[in-house]
Amino acid sequence: MQRSFQDLLSQRHSVRAFTKDPVAKSDLEKICQAARKAPSGANLQPGKFHVLTGDALDGLVSALHDAMERNEPPVSEYSYFPIPMPADLKARQRAAGYALYQALGIAKRDVAGRRAQFARNYAFFDAPVGVIATIDRRMGKGCFMDLGMSLMTFLLAAEDLGYGATGIGALANYGNIVHDHLNLPEDELVVCGIAVGKKDETAPVNQFRTERDALEVFTSFHGFDD
Repeated sequence: MQRSFQDLLSQRHSVRAFTKDPVAKSDLEKICQAARKAPSGANLQPGKFHVLTGDALDGLVSALHDAMERNEPPVSEYSYFPIPMPADLKARQRAAGYALYQALGIAKRDVAGRRAQFARNYAFFDAPVGVIATIDRRMGKGCFMDLGMSLMTFLLAAEDLGYGATGIGALANYGNIVHDHLNLPEDELVVCGIAVGKKDETAPVNQFRTERDALEVFTSFHGFDD
C-alpha cells in the first residue's frame, strides 16, 4: 500500500541502529536521483554525495576512529550551531540529548557512556552505507539552504524505499580527515554525513522521537478570514 506524503513525513525519523542487510546500489541511485530533483536557486544544484559501503566505508570509519584515538582536535570549516548558543535553544538541545540518552539507558552523569554514544556518529552507527555530503566552498549561504532541501529529499526518498537514515552533522568536525581520506578536490567542503540501511526495529534507540513546536509557535497568518 502506497503511503501518503503526510504519512511518509511523519514516519521518517533519525535511525541510529541498523540491521546487517545490504542496500542495493540501484536503490541508492534512485535516492540520489530523487535528491537532485530538489529546487535550487538559478538551478546551480549545489552539493555532491559520496556513497560508501564495504571496505570503502570501513576505511573511512577506521581513519575517523584513529583521529579520535589520537585526541586530534576537531576541525570544522563552518559553524553548525549559533555562537553563542541562546539559552532557549541550549535548553532544547539538552532536552533532546537527555531524551536520547534515556532511550539508550545512559544516565545523565554517565559522561563516558555519552561520549561513547557520540563517537558512534563517526562509525555511521554501523550502517551498511555511509554518505558524505559536500558543497563547493565558493557557494554562498543560500546554496547551503538548497543543499538542505536536497538532503531532506534524500532522507524522504530513503524512507519511501523502506530504508532508515539519519543525518550526521558531527562528520564535519573531522572534515579534514574525511577530505584527505576520500582525496576530495580542494574546492569541496565536507558538510555532513548520512547513515543509510534497514532500520533495526527492535533497538530501543529507534523508538526515540524528538518533539516539534506547535503550529502557532513558528507560523503566523496574515490576511486570512478566521
